[in-house]
Amino acid sequence: MAKLSFDSIEAQASYGVGLQIGQQLLESGLQGLEPEALLAGLCDALESQSPAVPVETLHRALREMHERADSVRRERQQAMAEDGQKFLAENAQRDGISTTESGLQFSVLKQGDGAIPAHTDHVRVHYTGRLIDGTVFDSSIQRGEPAEFPVNGVIAGWIEALTLMPVGSKWELYIPHNLAYGENGAGASIPPYSALIFEVELLDIL
Repeated sequence: MAKLSFDSIEAQASYGVGLQIGQQLLESGLQGLEPEALLAGLCDALESQSPAVPVETLHRALREMHERADSVRRERQQAMAEDGQKFLAENAQRDGISTTESGLQFSVLKQGDGAIPAHTDHVRVHYTGRLIDGTVFDSSIQRGEPAEFPVNGVIAGWIEALTLMPVGSKWELYIPHNLAYGENGAGASIPPYSALIFEVELLDIL
């Protein structure tokens, strides 16, 4: 591809639109798209040209591509759910792991002796969140300041844990996907059906 100049506002905006389209296509799960054909279709649309391929053929191809993407997505989600279940089943056998009736697991790294939050309280915490493969997706410690939020404004696994923890405690939580972000996930960093690990230190009730 010839080297392009992005000196003008029009060129910069055009490149930005192209990036957005590409990112949206990636997020849609479509795989196997051919960049040259994609660019040709984009150019024909922008220049109001007639499609180079019959519309019925295009619709059929798009349906097939979406069906493939849906199949791949379902397989990945099933694998993610199975990996989480396996991890939690093995984790439950470790020394020091407690499991609640809901399926939440936790280990006590430090037990505080302060008050225990109610559902209606606001709290201040430090935390680090990880996927079960160890990938850190969020950390108040890395940001350099504690997080503050209402107890009933977070995921179910956190709500349950916080209403069991005395202030001053530091626990590690192992949260099944149904007590976390479930079938939807959260953005690009937490896939659907992810079991999550959080190290949580309850600093104060506000």
